[in-house]
Amino acid sequence: MATAKKTASETLEKVVIRFAGDSGDGMQLTGSQFTSTAALLGNDLATFPDFPAEIRAPLGTVEGVSGFQVQIGQVDIFTPGDEADVLVSMNAAALNSNLKWVREGGTLILDIDSFTKRDIEKAGYENNPIEDGSLDGYKLIKAPITTLVKTALEGMDLDMKEILRSRNMFALGMMYWLFDRSVDQTVAFLEKKFKSKPVVVEANKKALHAGYFYAETVEELPSTYKIPAAKIEPGTYRHIAGNTAAAWGFMAAAEKMGKQLFYSSYPITPASDILHELAKHKNLAVVTMQAEDEIAAICSAIGASYAGNLALTASSGPGIALKGEAIGLAIICELPLVVIDVQRAGPSTGMPTKTEQADLLQALYGRNSESPMIVIAPSTPSNCFDFAFEAARLTIEHMTPVMYLSDGYLGNGSEPWKFPKMADLPEITPPMAKQNGEEYQPYFRDEDKLNRYWVLPGTPGLEHRIGGIEKEDITGKISYDPENHEKMVKIRAEKVARVANYIPEQKVIGSQEGDVLIVGWGGTYGSLLTACIDLNKEDKKVGLAHFNYLNPLPKNTLEIFKKFKKIIVCELNIGQFAIYLRAICPEVSYEQFNKIQGLPFTVIEVKDRVNELL
Repeated sequence: MATAKKTASETLEKVVIRFAGDSGDGMQLTGSQFTSTAALLGNDLATFPDFPAEIRAPLGTVEGVSGFQVQIGQVDIFTPGDEADVLVSMNAAALNSNLKWVREGGTLILDIDSFTKRDIEKAGYENNPIEDGSLDGYKLIKAPITTLVKTALEGMDLDMKEILRSRNMFALGMMYWLFDRSVDQTVAFLEKKFKSKPVVVEANKKALHAGYFYAETVEELPSTYKIPAAKIEPGTYRHIAGNTAAAWGFMAAAEKMGKQLFYSSYPITPASDILHELAKHKNLAVVTMQAEDEIAAICSAIGASYAGNLALTASSGPGIALKGEAIGLAIICELPLVVIDVQRAGPSTGMPTKTEQADLLQALYGRNSESPMIVIAPSTPSNCFDFAFEAARLTIEHMTPVMYLSDGYLGNGSEPWKFPKMADLPEITPPMAKQNGEEYQPYFRDEDKLNRYWVLPGTPGLEHRIGGIEKEDITGKISYDPENHEKMVKIRAEKVARVANYIPEQKVIGSQEGDVLIVGWGGTYGSLLTACIDLNKEDKKVGLAHFNYLNPLPKNTLEIFKKFKKIIVCELNIGQFAIYLRAICPEVSYEQFNKIQGLPFTVIEVKDRVNELL
């Protein structure tokens, strides 16, 4: 499509855009298409999909609003942004639930056809916000999107419901004009996605172009904005969601070690996308199983591990609780197993589409008896790949289960990711048992790591039995001897503790010593990093220690803590990492900053809390 003539253009360093509408309005698709186009143009970016918790909330209500926020820029982007510069709102309910996330003076693009008296009442307004002056502090673009889409698609062989589904493309076309983007990438996407439905392709293309040219002609939008490409390391990139990156990380690990990948899970929000992604790759020796329940899922994975596969299972907090006894079985059998927990807001069902970090103590201690396991956590959507690979490496080389502790913010969020080369990924060496002419001893161990050796069932001369009943050290015979039980419990704990010798030391970003050390873990990284960078620019002696290895902690953790006057632990729970640190490193004191709203930290609230300490 030829680029339309612009009256003026302004260059921006970065911009935050939020799309919002009913869950059936296609806001996630709209946001992801805008994001894909930005990625192709070389912008750095970060996204935050905000799904409604209700599956079928009434149309036009706040409970049914779906949102998608993206920040794009020519500078390094670490968060989806605190406040939106532009909000595209498809109805009154979307405006009501999202206006608080728009900066003062920001632009509101509203489908005024969805602001009838009935729409306003269903959205919870007493008066029409367009008329009562409550939007005076914003740049208001009143676009009759529904009417214009109906006009653009008049005469097509579509019913009204199908016509209205194209409204999101009209809004996307407006945003492409406003931010000087071509529609070509989305046109190609539509032609591929709906190739079996030519009328749907044509309808969406017409709506997309109609929105683009409407934005060009409407007087309220006199200029466009340019966001130049970011300066990034050369390579092949794509924008990737955290759950997809994790799936690829596990596949890379299986290929690296020459093992088949077996994945078994029961569908649960927000972990299900890992199953969806892995199921696409049977050609890469990936076996996936959708089990009838959580217990069947993990027990199948344990069986696959015993059979010599890289075995994975996944859930969110409620499902991890159901898997607890079987995790203990994998621990006592000393079998490799990755347990993926994509955390969500709880307890119980809680707010299943919202993010939280409240499963940490469950990951560390949520099993019967003494059941230590390695716990690691990714911190960005793209490094979900790296820590999925690392989880596989640790579980295989140390022959003990690993908890991979992600969250909904990471799993659903996306950012640019540079494709790695397999040759650059670390080697993974499975500790396979070998015949030596002597009777095989299933609990004979490596002297350094204390791991026992892995046996493929049916290997002549290596026949053995393992199970949930306590075993005698070395021989693996069933044992009820009290002293042997104590010895085995301590060995299993020491084996996890020695993992600290095989992980990197903790790094500090910003000031290496000084007044305040910000401490975090998991998906809070982007907000904490941006806050730390901003505070350093203000000549404040603030550092950031963001942890990916949670059990065991890196060996230099206490050494780092002692270099700062104050330590503030920031996490999306009531203080679980702080509780853990007080037990592991009691020599220092800890301040806390906690948020339990199903939402990530904003940069400004982190900076405000640190400034209070300063």
